[in-house]
Amino acid sequence: MDTQFAQLIINGIAVGSIIALAAVGLTLTYGILRLSNFAHGDFLTLGAYLTWLINTIGVNIWLSMILAAAGTVAAMLLSEKLLWSKMRSIRATSTTLIIISIGLALFLRNGIIFIWGGKNQNYDLPVTPALDILGLKIPQNQLLVLGLAVLAILALHYLLQNTKIGKAMRAVADDLDLARVSGINVDRVIFWTWLIAGTLTSLGGSMYGLITAVRPNMGWFLILPLFASVILGGIGNPYGAIAAAFIIGIVQEVSTPWLGSQYKQGVALLIMILVLLIRPKGLFKGTI
Repeated sequence: MDTQFAQLIINGIAVGSIIALAAVGLTLTYGILRLSNFAHGDFLTLGAYLTWLINTIGVNIWLSMILAAAGTVAAMLLSEKLLWSKMRSIRATSTTLIIISIGLALFLRNGIIFIWGGKNQNYDLPVTPALDILGLKIPQNQLLVLGLAVLAILALHYLLQNTKIGKAMRAVADDLDLARVSGINVDRVIFWTWLIAGTLTSLGGSMYGLITAVRPNMGWFLILPLFASVILGGIGNPYGAIAAAFIIGIVQEVSTPWLGSQYKQGVALLIMILVLLIRPKGLFKGTI
């Protein structure tokens, strides 16, 4: 196999693992709250900036990621309190919710530029040499990103399948009103949904900062691959979103020698359109 091609696949797996983490958060908020959140990418950016901010004052990178995740979850819970809970109580239409989420995305992105400026930032980390594996140069950060993503996905699987809150989340995703009538604490499920979505999305942003620079529009450029993963994987299905994210990450990277890196977004969009034409429900069954 051509070395350049293999290298692109490895890059695609690293990018795919980041898209997977954020796409899980996006698909959960849609599956449980029926919210297409276009601000999701900017929460990912917020996670990366908070990690950078905490890291540059001398805190270890791993602890910075955990603290940044807590900050991102807090921001998401604040948006739930100020916006989404009020919109649900008046039964706002999905179009209204989409427009509000785009407004929130612009607010977050411009807030980040206002506070930290528009230039690229980098974590305060020692330079680590790339590992030579079977003739391929693999940056250690890419391996870390993949390892962290796998751990986070396994933790999510355990939570959804084996815990009381995971079962309650699956019930609310199937039918919110029925879940409420059968005695499930829907408000607690909503809190956990934001907690999981915020943690995974922030981790995705922190890890994206490890393999690229931290910049204000990093999450905005990921929003199309994120939605493509959610739709491709079956809306509301976290496992489908993870599989689709890896497909999109790899295809995007492998397409760069022919199309150039500026058309990566277009590749994600093309995959999404083709899947919708052939299988409107996505590759996998929707809702958890």
